[in-house]
Amino acid sequence: MATKQTEPVTIISLRKLRLETPETQPKESKTFTVEDAVETIGFGRFHIALLLIMGSTGVVEAMEIMLIAVVSPVIRCEWQLENWQVALVTTMVFFGYMIFSILFGLLADRYGRWKILLISFLWGAYFSLLTSFSPSYVWFVFLRTMVGCGVSGHAQGLIIKTEFLPTKYRGYMLPLSQVFWLAGSLLIISLASVVIPTIGWRWLIRIASIPGIILILAFKFIPESARFSVSTGNTQAALATLQRIARINRSVMPEGKLVEPILEKRGRFADLLGAKYLRTTLQIWVIWVGISFAYYGVILASAELLERDLVCGSRSESESGVAVTLPDTEENHSPCHCHVFAPSDYRTMIISTVGEIALNPFNILGINFLGRRLSLSITMGCTALFFLLLNICTSSSGLTGFLFMLRALVAANFNTIYIYTAEVYPTMIRALGMGTSGSLCRIGAMVAPFISQVLMSASFLGALCLFSSVCVVCAISAFTLPIETKGRALQQIK
Repeated sequence: MATKQTEPVTIISLRKLRLETPETQPKESKTFTVEDAVETIGFGRFHIALLLIMGSTGVVEAMEIMLIAVVSPVIRCEWQLENWQVALVTTMVFFGYMIFSILFGLLADRYGRWKILLISFLWGAYFSLLTSFSPSYVWFVFLRTMVGCGVSGHAQGLIIKTEFLPTKYRGYMLPLSQVFWLAGSLLIISLASVVIPTIGWRWLIRIASIPGIILILAFKFIPESARFSVSTGNTQAALATLQRIARINRSVMPEGKLVEPILEKRGRFADLLGAKYLRTTLQIWVIWVGISFAYYGVILASAELLERDLVCGSRSESESGVAVTLPDTEENHSPCHCHVFAPSDYRTMIISTVGEIALNPFNILGINFLGRRLSLSITMGCTALFFLLLNICTSSSGLTGFLFMLRALVAANFNTIYIYTAEVYPTMIRALGMGTSGSLCRIGAMVAPFISQVLMSASFLGALCLFSSVCVVCAISAFTLPIETKGRALQQIK
């Protein structure tokens, strides 16, 4: 009998289906840093205004520093000064710069770059005007020392520029600051050639104070550094600054919330000389001292070579012409050398000063393609060579050529070390690092007058060998720096 085949039956149990939206995981909110914002916003109209205004601090600083070189021959004659007294003026200016550079660096890391920059300009303009009323040599030295104190704060302008510029533009834009220094140097020399022979050196100082006063009014268009603001916990101020820059540049902000760690301990020497930055700091200090020694040595030696006509370093006092005839009184029988600049001397100074920009295109290429360290070591080595070439007996045109190249090289050195120092340190100690470097470099500037204006008169070759040796030491120190900052983002914390 056939059995009935049964098919399997599938039993489906119906349940009440509960339709629910699955629990959503909270989305992680986007965040960004100041570095991200600066890179996203990019380079634009704000940065052009920033470079023009902050770059102009170089014009003012150059005029105040170069003023000593063009006024020295005149005050030597007016107050019957000896060589060491003329050299002391420059030394005291840089002494004031050295002391206040550290102080302003500490204050800028704690209270803001913009505030210190404004205070330094007000200070410098005030005492510069007072200098023009100096009744005696002692008052002149004191008031110029006060000017040096004020000028030391101008470095905050470079820090503000550095902290607002995108990484890929720093190596191109920051070296252009040299154009402003050149403009200030040319302006004061040109003014001196017209003003000193007509209405005197006192009016030259008054006129030279005008650019600084005008620039103070332009500072209101530049905000406080956003990097500094976030380091103090003032995120809202930093955000407002970045949004303003984005609007001016017609760009966009990154999405999300601005987040940066609050740096409670800022501007501490313990961080500057900590294990991570100790070797870098010490080598940077050596380089700054050497570059300053060479730079102001060239400037003052140029004036001295022209004033004393020491083309070959062997012209006797009896052969030197005296450009100023003084009454034959006992008061004016002075052993000091009295020789004011002739129009041709001003022209030579202008030509050699133009040399400061001659190597700027090559300096920019070297910084961006060879890196900061190698570029600096090469230019320092060439500086050492050209100091020795000054000893070659040559014509006035040959001397001008050598001075032209020397000014170009020492300017390139300063360009590179300024950029490197601003880039290598984190925000928490950047102003202090720049301030201490700028302070210690004034040791070189303080010694330079006694080499260029005193030792050079006694031993021309000895002075040149000393300058050259210092440059060689700096070249080695630059080549062995432990950190390369080419293409490196600015660090917020160490």
